[in-house]
Amino acid sequence: MMPNTTKTIGLAGAIAIGIGGMVGGGIFAVLGEAVSLSHGATPLAFLFGGVIALMTAFSYARLAVAFPGPGGTVIYIDSAFGNNLASGSVNLMLWLSYLVTIALYAVAFGAYAHTFFPLESALLHHILISLAIVLPTLINLVSSAFVSRSETFIVGMKLLLLALIILASIPDIDAAPLSPSHWGAFPTIIAAGMIIFVAYEGFELIANASADIKTPERTLPRALIGSVLIVIVLYILIGVVTVSSVPETALEKAKDYALAVAAEPALGHTGFILVAVAALLATFSAINATIYGNARLGYTLAKEGRLPEAFDKERRNEPFVGVLATMALGIVIANTINLTEIAIIGSAGFLLIFALVNAAALKLARAIGSQPLLHLLALLLSAGALLVLLYHTWEENSAAVMIFAGFIAISVLFELLYGRLVRGHFLDRAYH
Repeated sequence: MMPNTTKTIGLAGAIAIGIGGMVGGGIFAVLGEAVSLSHGATPLAFLFGGVIALMTAFSYARLAVAFPGPGGTVIYIDSAFGNNLASGSVNLMLWLSYLVTIALYAVAFGAYAHTFFPLESALLHHILISLAIVLPTLINLVSSAFVSRSETFIVGMKLLLLALIILASIPDIDAAPLSPSHWGAFPTIIAAGMIIFVAYEGFELIANASADIKTPERTLPRALIGSVLIVIVLYILIGVVTVSSVPETALEKAKDYALAVAAEPALGHTGFILVAVAALLATFSAINATIYGNARLGYTLAKEGRLPEAFDKERRNEPFVGVLATMALGIVIANTINLTEIAIIGSAGFLLIFALVNAAALKLARAIGSQPLLHLLALLLSAGALLVLLYHTWEENSAAVMIFAGFIAISVLFELLYGRLVRGHFLDRAYH
């Protein structure tokens, strides 16, 4: 099939892609985690994460203009560092990180869906989590365009609902819970911003769509920077409303569905129901889109020889094996790792990948016509944030660090063994 060369996405459409990617399931999943760690400094924690996302978005903007096309992150890292063990491992790590985001959205879906059932049941919780992945998988296999056609509506509905919560809560805002006396320790606030960083994952989807964007040299930087700025403001306002209008004890009890609880003071139980329904739609559509994207990432990696050939098998123009593999592994992760650990692993994975993208932009700065110092700062911030996250997490939740390290080990070992045994001639040329 010949690629579509018509550029159809303008600035507004590109910004919508970025906002939709970020305000997917992340904010519904990690808000309670942010409050439990940073308390009254929750808006500050979101700001810290947003600054790193903003700096990295600048690197993506320069790289996307220089290397347009759907390959995105994979192309940028390969272009800077070549096809070798390190870049191949990172590409697989990217695939695994998207699996973790699917699990995060599925756990959030399960938590919000469970609020509609009167009984507490671990079995029901796991069934709801699994359905959150199985149903979008079936949609991808039958008609992946079904949810994508409604994505603009869902994004608009989410933003309108969040705006309604913010505006309705303004009269009830109490500045006292936001005062420094109610903050957590400063290192913990920074760590909280890094743990919830996964809520900013998604702006890079704009870069993946660069081939379809009108006047990309102007639109891409504006869309990437603009979408991140909008989401930073949105998250900070949500943090202010949540901390100032809801007792922390109530948020702690409803940690997995904190945003629904945050809507109750201003909108009553109706607000709780509206947010819960919006969370179900948002997480469902985010899972569908991530399965779609991750299956195609696996397809691309298989075409390059980095994954087994089975991943490039198609049925009805869909990467059938990639979709099924994404579903199976996503279900396992979502049902065996708790929400806190999933958020930590997802944030660590994307901080690592974004650090490497910033490193790629730094190395290619002259070729892409950019300022090296900006990319160096972005690299130092993202790498430093990853170290802070891992250090803090090791003290509080060493299991999450071990799982993250396991993901890295799997990526390196798979690339090493698969490369040596199956396509050793290719890697021998790359390594030597």
